Formats: sequence, structure tokens, C-alpha cells
Amino acid sequence: MSVSSLASLLGLSNEEDQLQLAFDEVLNPRVPYRQPTNLRMSTPIRYYYDLMSQPSRALFIIFRLSNMPFEDCVVALRNGEHLTEDFKKEINRFQRVPCIHDNGYKLAESVAILRYLSAKGKIPEHLYPKYFVDQSRVDEFLEWQHMSLRLTCAMYFRTVWLEPLLTGRTPSEAKIETFRMHMERNLDVVEEVWLEGKDFLTGSALTVADIFAACEIEQTRMADYDVRIKYPKIRAWLKRVRQSCNPYYDVAHEFVYKISGTGPQAKL
Repeated sequence: MSVSSLASLLGLSNEEDQLQLAFDEVLNPRVPYRQPTNLRMSTPIRYYYDLMSQPSRALFIIFRLSNMPFEDCVVALRNGEHLTEDFKKEINRFQRVPCIHDNGYKLAESVAILRYLSAKGKIPEHLYPKYFVDQSRVDEFLEWQHMSLRLTCAMYFRTVWLEPLLTGRTPSEAKIETFRMHMERNLDVVEEVWLEGKDFLTGSALTVADIFAACEIEQTRMADYDVRIKYPKIRAWLKRVRQSCNPYYDVAHEFVYKISGTGPQAKL
């Protein structure tokens, strides 16, 4: 649009030379714009993970669903790559995965990473809502699961599968039963509370809450526990989560399927 046309729209005449000059100065500045020299080009985040790790799988699926580019930095936990001094100094001071490096900024802990990337606009709102009411419901599950579902599923898996693999010692039936009981108390809550009258944990649509929870529950396959036998709502919900997240869900769980000997379509 020309200056004269703009002035006409604003009710000004072409004779108002001073206003014309003012418009001309704004629309056609004499001093050219110079881009700041201290801005760095944005590069994809570096994502350090191992798909043996439940939260690593969850973020992997979320990143793929978000179409967020990232640099694959696979850490072989089975080889102790996270336990070296170099990893502690250069990658993550807590010596765990998942973690990210974002243009020099280092961040660990899966939920912290999720919220950080959401604040940067990298995670779509349908997965992690911006509206505070909807977001708080997702956060409610993320806070609840950490010391309940995640803890008890992980301890059952560790007792039945991981520790015997590392030590060669078989746990007692009493110990297995104790950890199974603790885990099932929380699976009961998922079945009877979180999935009461809903297709997904926080409502009618998939969110990151479902992805984090599914990755924890799937881990128990490796300990010869089939959650589908006792929990029909969880069985149907897991199917919906997988369908909503594929092909990335199956890619992330390929190792779990292989070790457990049960594919995603395995019958009861």
C-alpha cells in the first residue's frame, strides 16, 4: 500500500505534507535494519536416551508425535555408559537418562524436559495443554504416578527380571508377591479411578499422561506379567494408546516385545 493510499484511508489529504513525511519515515526508514549479531542459529536438541528406560520411551514417542527434530544420542545403559565421569561432567550430573542439551542448556528429568519444551512451543497443546485447567489435570496424573504407578511397576520389574539378570540370584516367592501386591494396588487405581468413564486417563483424548503411564505398564511384560488378564479397562486403554501413537509406539517398545516374547497383538 502506498503512503498516499494509507493517508487517504485515515482521512488525511495529500496536502498534509508533515504527516506524509512522518508516514514515509515509518514505512520507508532511511536507516536500514540490522540483524543483531549476538543471536545464535537454533539447532535441534540433543536427546540422550535408551529405549530400555520407560521415561526415555515416553519422551521419544512424544517428540515423534510432535514432529520435533532432535539429534539421536543413544546411551547404552546395559554397558554402563551413563556411569562414566565424562558422562557425569559433560552430559548429566545425575548420570541418568533421559536428558537433553538445548544449545548448551542441560536439563534432566523427563517431566521437567516435557514442561520446558512445551513452554518453548515444541509440544502441541493436544498432548500437553496450555490452558491451566486442562494442564493441571494432566499434571495431576504426572505427579501422582511418579511415586505410585511408576515406582511400583519399576520395582516389580527390577525384582523379577533385572536383579536376577545382574546377580544370578532368583528372588523368593514371598518377595515377588510383595512387590506384585504393591504394583496391583496402583493398577487398581488406574482401572477404577483414572479410567472411570473415560477413554483416556484425563479425558476423551490422548495426552502425555497416557504415554508416560503406558510405557511404565508395558515394562512389566518383561517380568512375565500380563496386565491385560486382570484389568479389562487397562487392556482396552493400552490398545487405544498404541493406536494413537503408532508407528512410534511399536518402535519404542520393540526391545520390550523382543525380550518378553509377546508382540503388541499377542492374545491372552
